[in-house]
Amino acid sequence: MTEACRLWLGLPKGSLQNATQQLFARAGFQIDISSRGYYPTIDDPEISCMLIRPQEASRYVEKGLLDLAITGYDWILGRDVVEVAELEYSKVSRRPVRWVIAVPEDSPIQTLADLNGKRIATEAVELTERFLAEAGIQAEVEFSWGATEVKPPHLADAIVDVTETGSSLRANRLRIVHEILASTTRLIASRAAMADEWKRAKIGDIAMLLRAALLAQDKSALMLNVHGDNLAAVEEILPSLKSPTISQLQTPGWYAVNTIVDSHLVRDLIPRLKAAGAEDLVELALAKVVE
Repeated sequence: MTEACRLWLGLPKGSLQNATQQLFARAGFQIDISSRGYYPTIDDPEISCMLIRPQEASRYVEKGLLDLAITGYDWILGRDVVEVAELEYSKVSRRPVRWVIAVPEDSPIQTLADLNGKRIATEAVELTERFLAEAGIQAEVEFSWGATEVKPPHLADAIVDVTETGSSLRANRLRIVHEILASTTRLIASRAAMADEWKRAKIGDIAMLLRAALLAQDKSALMLNVHGDNLAAVEEILPSLKSPTISQLQTPGWYAVNTIVDSHLVRDLIPRLKAAGAEDLVELALAKVVE
């Protein structure tokens, strides 16, 4: 296979790694990652993968060294890349992660203005410096190599760190002073790749399958049979992405109803549907929902 018909895909190493591998599996791509390797295998001969920190991925996509990558919105700010899709997932949930300014619970710092002249530790130096400049705050920003939560109060007055649930901040007796940015996971591509007809089409297919897998994650298919006398009552109960699919059965007066619903609603829906006259109810897990 020529390089012209191959995509180089950057997969996130670190906290997003397992969630990304699982998402690709639901989308239909089997990715195998060895414990020490940086070049995972994928069951698509048109794709080559490498593991890379999300903080670096957008830089290599911008340079065209990677065609495609998974990273966070926070790491593509200021980069000349193409946002192909927003993928709402993270290491724990589907909520955005937040970059926040945090200080010790007993710190006198209460507002942004109180940060003037203070020392701030963070892994996101550029993001922090840009925010402080826009806010008119003069502070010393230093790079943290990790374990940022333990830096204050002895090594720093405040930190800028990323949080999903806030549990780590609370465990280290830190409180949030200000939220800088909410960030979700993005699929990005290089401008060179998007200018190539074959690569653009391949990237579009990957994006469609990933979005379909995410959309199906919390959905279930419901199938049921109902007599025509009870059809209106069943339809009134059923939510769906658009509207239920209804078709006549061979038995006169009976109908088959298919729909897609939020999975967490099913336990309440089934008893109500049964009471309304539905029969032969079946719930099916979904792998993909393509809009």
